[in-house]
Amino acid sequence: MHLPKILICVCVIILSNIQRTRTAGEMEDIQRIFSPCHKSAPDFDQCIKRAFNKLKPYFKRGIPALGVAPFDPHFAEEVRQTRSVGGLGYKLTLRNVYERGWSQSTVTKYKTDWVNDRIIYSQYFPEKWLVGDYEFQGDAFGLGVMRSGRWNLTLRDYSQTTRIKRDGSGVDVHVEVDHIGDMDIHVGNLLRGRSILEQMLDRMINLTWKPGFAVIRPLINDLVSTAFTDIWSKSFRDFPIDAFIQN
Repeated sequence: MHLPKILICVCVIILSNIQRTRTAGEMEDIQRIFSPCHKSAPDFDQCIKRAFNKLKPYFKRGIPALGVAPFDPHFAEEVRQTRSVGGLGYKLTLRNVYERGWSQSTVTKYKTDWVNDRIIYSQYFPEKWLVGDYEFQGDAFGLGVMRSGRWNLTLRDYSQTTRIKRDGSGVDVHVEVDHIGDMDIHVGNLLRGRSILEQMLDRMINLTWKPGFAVIRPLINDLVSTAFTDIWSKSFRDFPIDAFIQN
């Protein structure tokens, strides 16, 4: 049975009005969040820090009217990392990476570097979850090793510092891990599907990751830097923040 055309028109009008009402409400909410922040005020950085934390409800649904796409979870199509030290080297490619935990995070510090057109802020995550596919190619002393499979990573009591600087029409983002309280990492097919041995290796890696943190840290930096570059370049590049902040 087909709906009468008049009913379809009414439904379209109602939905359009709901969308316009929601968009207007979001704009008013953003205006309210940033309105206390004045560039010339001594507490400007503290005000922006509070504003960023009040934006958390939008992380999952985005702000379509301002071109901000949802980013919890954040999706990265590909992240590459290549390292070579002495006779040891590897190339790691991560694909279809989903990163969750943004809406639970808290900005703990924020600083505007007016001279260098840069912002610096620290962020705390009770938990951050990442999952995806991997392809590993290692070359140690001429012995080639190739592996591929699924992986997942959980970071707990995790904090990082992010530096964002405008670079032409885009942004340059650099993230440094400050602290990891605990971590679980699981990498499939490390031993070509030998499940019992892989479970034993899994447990050993997760029990001994802290001494090897210097090796893991650059990978995590690359992962989160890629995520932040995507978020700031795609979602916040055209965010009209000057329209909401007083001089």
